[in-house]
Amino acid sequence: MRRGRPGALPRGTAERTLTSVGTGDAVDGTAGPAGPDGAGETVQDRGEVSRLWHVTLSVSGSEAPLGEVRRALEQLAHDHPFLLTSRYANDHAEIRYWEEARDLHDAAAVALRLWGEHRSTARLPPWEIVGLEVIDRETYHQRIAEGYGPLPATPVGVHPF
Repeated sequence: MRRGRPGALPRGTAERTLTSVGTGDAVDGTAGPAGPDGAGETVQDRGEVSRLWHVTLSVSGSEAPLGEVRRALEQLAHDHPFLLTSRYANDHAEIRYWEEARDLHDAAAVALRLWGEHRSTARLPPWEIVGLEVIDRETYHQRIAEGYGPLPATPVGVHPF
């Protein structure tokens, strides 16, 4: 399933797309029959190697009504179904999802734009990003197996802290 984000792209980059993550262990850079770019070409066909990165974005700011925070995060999840889970309180939130990117730098760049680019469309609170963790899939699964790090995002959705 192909997901795209609206908004301006950095100069010299091609269209950015997001790919939903299934439950399988194989990651081959494709997103169904059309590939991640929707044109039948995979990332590997272009000579690039794509990886999955687990992203945790933390934001905080002045207090906002809990109902408005929840509604805004639900709208963000509706508009961008790649989000796995969001947790929130009246003055902070945490968003977790998988990002497909060539390297950590690209995954982090997309993550750092997420909140600001969607602030007006999802009516997100005017909070700032206060934390970002981007780890590769292998590290994520190693942490889970060892009992460290964030537990898998279950249940998926928007939940209070």
